[in-house]
Amino acid sequence: MSQIEIRSLSKSYDGGGSESVAVVDLSLAVAAGEFVTLLGPSGCGKTTTLRLIAGYLTPDAGTISVSGRVLSSTKGVVTPEERGMGMVFQNYAVWPHKTVYENVVFGLRVRKIGAVDARERVARLLELVNLSGLESRYPSELSGGQQQRVALARSLVVEPAILLLDEPLSNLDAKLREHMRTELKALQRRTGITFIYVTHDQSEALALSDRIAVMDRGRLQQYGTPREVYRRPANRIVADFMGLVNLVPARVREAEGGRGAVEAGPLQLAIALPAIARAGDRVDLAIRPESIRLTVPGGASAEAMRARIVEQSYLGNMNEYVVAVGDLRLRVQAGPEAEFAPGSEALMSVDAEQCNVFMADDDESRLGE
Repeated sequence: MSQIEIRSLSKSYDGGGSESVAVVDLSLAVAAGEFVTLLGPSGCGKTTTLRLIAGYLTPDAGTISVSGRVLSSTKGVVTPEERGMGMVFQNYAVWPHKTVYENVVFGLRVRKIGAVDARERVARLLELVNLSGLESRYPSELSGGQQQRVALARSLVVEPAILLLDEPLSNLDAKLREHMRTELKALQRRTGITFIYVTHDQSEALALSDRIAVMDRGRLQQYGTPREVYRRPANRIVADFMGLVNLVPARVREAEGGRGAVEAGPLQLAIALPAIARAGDRVDLAIRPESIRLTVPGGASAEAMRARIVEQSYLGNMNEYVVAVGDLRLRVQAGPEAEFAPGSEALMSVDAEQCNVFMADDDESRLGE
């Protein structure tokens, strides 16, 4: 049974026009103990969805249920404090005039938990988030990562069944953000709490999530595991948003039984096709940069074609290239051992099994327009 069930959820803000629509007919289910991320660009509806789950907003249509109990509908909303959920905000929202201990114990005092029990629970949570020994410090004496962990401990100490997190790492520098990702995932596994996490950072979503809900202009585009949404995107919106991708106009040369051949200039691939694809159809071919292999000329395979290196960037753990094949320009990512100078030639092959094809006039790719 799903712990959280969202059915046909919609929400608009006053102002009229399509720009006021925040969430459109959203349905998804979250199992107990899952780490689910709401992912998408600014204005896609992910934070509105989180606030609807938290009980800060009333839906215009649809319902939100937790463990079979309806908490939100057009008829009414159970208040946030009665939902048994915790929430961590983007700006941490820790009280600057209170110590770490006072920040974390606050929710227990509101719930009139006994002093001895409260001290034990705070000590346990501070150890869980690696803040033991910092109980008497004020937020101004803590790093950004430590303040973030105070906010987490304050939400977790009241033992919520569900924790909602609204872009909690966006204010941290890149190295600390990566460190906190690891801590967050480990914390979620240790506690078994259901996490609903909002971010616009694709790498963050891929690293943390059991499942990802990709949203765009208020609509759910795809809901699946990180591998599914990256390797098998439902449409061009998902393919384009989930990391780097070459989207190449192409044409179906032949099609039968869900497979066939597509051609884009000199590039020709035998590939899986949408069921509706027919010979002659215009399509978009999605090729991830890491699905392209470059080798030195000589010993060519039958599929390899000559490519010219237009640009080269050294990124430490990889080299990134722009290559020209006829009139095509493609981005390629290769290991640091692959070295090709701009202006040189290489042999290029594409792993067709890692590519995706979308119909050029597929309305689903323009949902929300």
